[in-house]
Amino acid sequence: MKHIIFFDLDGTLTDSGEGITNCVIHALQKQDWPIPDSDSLRRFIGPPLIDSFQGIAGMNAAQAAQAVTDYRARYSTVGLFENRAYDGIVDTLAALKAAGKRLFLVTSKPEDYSIRIAERFGLAPYLEEICGATLDGRINTKDAVVRLALERAGQPDPADIEMVGDRLHDVEGARKYGIDCTYVLYGFGTREEAEAHHAAHIVATVDELRQHLLAP
Repeated sequence: MKHIIFFDLDGTLTDSGEGITNCVIHALQKQDWPIPDSDSLRRFIGPPLIDSFQGIAGMNAAQAAQAVTDYRARYSTVGLFENRAYDGIVDTLAALKAAGKRLFLVTSKPEDYSIRIAERFGLAPYLEEICGATLDGRINTKDAVVRLALERAGQPDPADIEMVGDRLHDVEGARKYGIDCTYVLYGFGTREEAEAHHAAHIVATVDELRQHLLAP
């Protein structure tokens, strides 16, 4: 039984697809850039934006940096609330906290936005810390945020921690510090990705996740 749970945000606690893709489209339109197909737009959900604007949209570094600025201008006022908590997630957090678990939000989304989302959708009361990226780029990868969460948690034994996420970055970011990752299939990833990156556990639904995390 693990006593500390690190939760990803997008695709794990909330369905943020609408807000993220709308803001990506907005940022690309600001530079008259071609809009990718819907499958490619969904790939923006999870990884650092600067990487996605280059790797998915094909922008150069300067164009991608401007796209991130334009994305955040819309996201910070509108996009972050084009979002919803997955059905059963708030009840799951409540059950885990009641069982004595320490719960942390560990996301590569900027921390300020993450705090506002957690408060708006009823997640914040169950979270000991909300750990996210910095807007200045100093902390902008999943493994860097995992390191931050470990510091804020008091450097616990990684064997007592479980990461929960829906993309390869969650699996790999946790593995760098010896932390197992449970991969959820109701988010934005795939079983193929989970298996290819050797997630410790794979669950299909929020109910399965709750049962797994509460198992003795």
